[in-house]
Amino acid sequence: MGTRRSWLAAMRSDIDAVFDNDPAARSVLEVVLTYSGVHAIWAHRVAHALYRRRWYGLARMISQASRFMTGIEIHPGARIGERLFIDHGMGVVIGETCEIGDDVVLYQGVTLGGTGKEKGKRHPTIGSNVVVASGAKVLGSFTVGENSRIGANAVVLHEVPPDSTVVGIPGRVVRRNGQKVANKLDHGNIPDPILELHRQLSAEVAELRDEVGRLREELARERGDRREGGGASKPEQPEPEHA
Repeated sequence: MGTRRSWLAAMRSDIDAVFDNDPAARSVLEVVLTYSGVHAIWAHRVAHALYRRRWYGLARMISQASRFMTGIEIHPGARIGERLFIDHGMGVVIGETCEIGDDVVLYQGVTLGGTGKEKGKRHPTIGSNVVVASGAKVLGSFTVGENSRIGANAVVLHEVPPDSTVVGIPGRVVRRNGQKVANKLDHGNIPDPILELHRQLSAEVAELRDEVGRLREELARERGDRREGGGASKPEQPEPEHA
C-alpha cells in the first residue's frame, strides 16, 4: 500500500508541475490524456523500477515504446527527481547515467547526453530548479548547478556554476549570481553575446564617425583660414643695394 501511495503521490506532483509551468493546461483530465511529457515520465518510472531490478531488456522495451508514442527518449537508467516538466518534448533525449534534480524544466529538442564511448558516469547531472531551453545540448559528465538557465540551442561542454546563465556554441556563462529570471518560462529573456557584441561595435562605429566628422570640420576651417590668408597683399621686399 505504501508503494502504491508513493506512486500516486509522484503522479500528482507531476500533474502539479504541469500546472505550475504551462499556462495552457486547463484540466487534470487534459493533462493526463494529452501531455506527452507526463506520459514519458510515467513510463520512465516503470522502466526505471525494472532497470533497478536488472530486468534490462524489459526496461528498454518500455522506454522504446514510450519513445515511439511520445517522441521523448529517456534511458531506463536515468535518475529523475520530482516535478520534472518536459514541455512539448519532441526530440528530448536523456542518457543512461544522467541525473536530474527537482523542479527542472526541459523544452523540446533538449539532449542530455555523453561525448564518447567512455565508461561509467558519462552524462550530465542537472541540479534542481534548472531550465534548459529549446534545442540545447548538454554533453558530458559534469554538473549544471541549481537555479541555472541554459539558453536555446546552446552547446554546454563544461561544468556550470549555480545561479548561472549559459548561452552560445560552445556554451559560456554570461550571467552569474545576477538578477534571476522571475518567470521560468521566460527562456527567451536571456542575453545574447553576439547581439551584445554587435551593439558594442555599432556604438564604437558611431563614435568614430562623429570623430571623423569633427576632424573634417576642423580641417575645412584650417583650409579656409589659409585661403583667406593667401589672398592678402604681401609686404614689399626692399630691393638689394648694388655696389
